[in-house]
Amino acid sequence: MNSTDPRNRLVELARERGTSLAALSELIGRNTTYIQQFVRKGSPRKLEEGDRRTLARFFGIAESQLGGVEDKSSLLDLKRETSAWVDVPRLALDASAGPGALPEAMVVGEKPFGHFRYARRWLRGQGLDPAHLSAIAVAGDSMEPALHDGDEILVDLRPRDWGDGVHVLRLGETLLVKRLAFRQPGQVHVISENPRYAPYDLPLEEVAIIGRVVWKCGRI
Repeated sequence: MNSTDPRNRLVELARERGTSLAALSELIGRNTTYIQQFVRKGSPRKLEEGDRRTLARFFGIAESQLGGVEDKSSLLDLKRETSAWVDVPRLALDASAGPGALPEAMVVGEKPFGHFRYARRWLRGQGLDPAHLSAIAVAGDSMEPALHDGDEILVDLRPRDWGDGVHVLRLGETLLVKRLAFRQPGQVHVISENPRYAPYDLPLEEVAIIGRVVWKCGRI
């Protein structure tokens, strides 16, 4: 495959980012088959300037890789722009907010399938280190109304002395998202926001705390 061809390069970039051609079409405001037709059928013959610029900025590359004319000034602007943003990996794991989910792998070492982009300055302002963040989805209803089924949560994975708050934890091979309270030495109080689920206590040694939930996003 000739990676210098804009169509081939676009396929490579989509594969590396873990996104689909349909999603890229939606990104530039086109119908879902637009990019696929460009790649597979050569229609349109080349990307329009606005579409090309949007895709280049999404991938953090020069427009010349997608068929544009190389512009040194735009490359400098791109470098400044991309350094201001951080891609946080999305992991193909569900943290259960219900009876419990059995993940295929731990959060640490799991291969991402996509990313969320955050402003580096905003993350720093929240006291977060971009190198120690991951995003996973919530499954179940036991953390409603705080967290809903399908919400994406940003998890701070830095080792620390844990305090009260919402955390992702592992019990055996089950990954959970719960509110934890440390009331007694050697124990942790596990709380669901939904009153249908009763809280319970566990010996701290039985709980592996993966990280603290610091942000969420989801449908309204």
